[in-house]
Amino acid sequence: MHGNKRRPAPIDAMDARLLRALAENPRGTALALAQRAGLSRNTVQARLARLEESGVLGSVERRIDPAALGYPLTAYLAVTVAQRLLDPVADGLAQVAEVVEVLGMTGEGDLLVHVVAQDADDLYRIAGLILAIDGVERTTTSLVMRRLVDYRVTALVERLARER
Repeated sequence: MHGNKRRPAPIDAMDARLLRALAENPRGTALALAQRAGLSRNTVQARLARLEESGVLGSVERRIDPAALGYPLTAYLAVTVAQRLLDPVADGLAQVAEVVEVLGMTGEGDLLVHVVAQDADDLYRIAGLILAIDGVERTTTSLVMRRLVDYRVTALVERLARER
């Protein structure tokens, strides 16, 4: 299965308090999270397990800056694919190490492919690898010039914790 295709279960205010504590202290122990969220340690452990199982909490992989690995260039490719070959195209994209994320989209392209590269020549090579995947019909590349807002959901968790 590619990515998380299931829809996570809705969360309540108690979950939101726990998620807020987790966002503030991602390495926190169950006891530390319990104290911060005003819950028992057993409740925290049970809720964390349920949140992981339901898909609310995703991978615990730490975000590593690709630039630190020698990949300072970030680009997004809008990819048009033959619809009947969507799954094999996704499998092919998963084999390209520089592809860090793939999203199914509406609009001009079918997929939005987030890639990292060492430089412009490397990006050209990666685009060629993607175009060589059976089922890929066309790509349009956009370079990231600057990241203005990092990925975040804490503001949404805060809102939910206040509303309920």
